[in-house]
Amino acid sequence: MEVEIWSDVMCPFCYIGKRRFENALENFEYEDEVEITWRSFQLNPDMQTDPNANINDYLAEAKGWSLDQAQQMNQRVTSMAADEGLEYNMEQAVVANSYDAHRLVQFSKDRGKANEMEEALFKAYFTDGKNIADHQTLIGLAKDVGIDPTEAKSILESEKYANAVNHDIQLAQNINITGVPFFLFDRKFAVSGARETEVFLKALKQSWNAKLEDQQKAQ
Repeated sequence: MEVEIWSDVMCPFCYIGKRRFENALENFEYEDEVEITWRSFQLNPDMQTDPNANINDYLAEAKGWSLDQAQQMNQRVTSMAADEGLEYNMEQAVVANSYDAHRLVQFSKDRGKANEMEEALFKAYFTDGKNIADHQTLIGLAKDVGIDPTEAKSILESEKYANAVNHDIQLAQNINITGVPFFLFDRKFAVSGARETEVFLKALKQSWNAKLEDQQKAQ
């Protein structure tokens, strides 16, 4: 059974959704039969990387919010994250375009390290305040998850895996995905947003049962 997950590594709800989904998966009887495919999505493809920018100021301007609204939003997601055992340090978050980070994730798929790379990028952005557009930072993260840093450097200095990123973004548009995280179970059941763990577990069970019914009909 395949679960496709569209996310952006600078999306606070995506990290929370990842953890809630993982908690559901741990309680799913057929966990070993689930294949996870991480897919790229950019919430703001035009974002300009600016390590000197304040994330609250950026959000207020980008969303048309007041500074207080932006701060309250970040406080809310920080609290949500804490409930899932995640540490968010939003004041340290670096305003950065995620495109090259997505290319690195796509490369990581070929090395069987996509999930580890996603986790490392989320932690780097939300917990450690690292610039996830900086190539040296990305190379270091690749090394940390067991990917040859020389290979990662070569990928980042080229245009490789851009087509894979663009394919995922186009696929999201084709099936009307307008926000992330978005979880698609065997292309039959969908969960949009960082829903509760119970919602993900229900979707896993429904998808598994549907798969069994299809197999029985085919016999």
